[in-house]
Amino acid sequence: MLNSTRVSYFILNAYFDVRVLKYLFFVLIMCLYVLIVGCNVLLIVVICVSRSLHEPMYMFLCSLFVNELYGSSGLFLFLLIQILSDVHTVSIPLCFLQIFCVSTYFSVELSNLAVMSYDRYVAICHPLRYKTQMTMKTVAVLVAAVWLGALVQVLTALSMSFSLQLCGNIINKVYCDNYSVVKLACSNTTTNNIYGIVATAFGVFMIVGLIFYTYVRILKVCFSGSKQTRQKALSTCTPHLASLLNFTFGLCFDVLQSRFDMNSVPNIVRILLSLYFLTCQPLFNALIYGLKMSKIRSVWKRIFYFKWK
Repeated sequence: MLNSTRVSYFILNAYFDVRVLKYLFFVLIMCLYVLIVGCNVLLIVVICVSRSLHEPMYMFLCSLFVNELYGSSGLFLFLLIQILSDVHTVSIPLCFLQIFCVSTYFSVELSNLAVMSYDRYVAICHPLRYKTQMTMKTVAVLVAAVWLGALVQVLTALSMSFSLQLCGNIINKVYCDNYSVVKLACSNTTTNNIYGIVATAFGVFMIVGLIFYTYVRILKVCFSGSKQTRQKALSTCTPHLASLLNFTFGLCFDVLQSRFDMNSVPNIVRILLSLYFLTCQPLFNALIYGLKMSKIRSVWKRIFYFKWK
């Protein structure tokens, strides 16, 4: 509980004095946020208004784009306020709210990518059973499981962190995350650590294992199939693989920055490393799927053709 802690706010220690440049950073981050929101909202609208895109793959994409809006909003709005502020402090409730947003974004993103890989596996490896297995009811259940599973996992972790007695209030990042708060605890964190290991083992490794398995099977079909089969598989799987690799790449940056001593690395580099998977992934997904998915491109062109005709 809050009244059992010895601190009432956190200090975000990764910010540094940029004087008048803070207005430039504010404008740049605002432009990036507007671009992310614009791209993802447009893609959600395109999928919703076009009946030809009311298929399982595009429903999962819609869930992914909603998550990009959710995650980027949980970070960018906070960053914009902190950049203009001269005192980089955050109250405990607001800090935990941001931890909730960032953590659920991460969990939903990874789970959603796993569900999308399963969808591609069924479509390519068992095409005759695809329509019977991937019904809209199944899609709705999978999407609900992705979001509800993330909420349960994150709320469980936060409930344990929220009750910790804290002996420090300095977080060496530009935003709040659960691991940084747990490191400040002077009470016993064994339960938190065990839960973190179990959640990682069953959440991250099982999901990554599922994705790896599905793509091994997909590659097997591609190599044994015709040229047309390979081309179809590549056209639908390339954006997903690129998104997965980009997210993993950014996540590794964040883990390195959080878990290891990087004092020898320039402050601006550490900040960029910790923000990569939260700032680049939402824009990267919108661009890669918007440009690479032929159905989305054709619907996009048709909408603008009638608009400007």
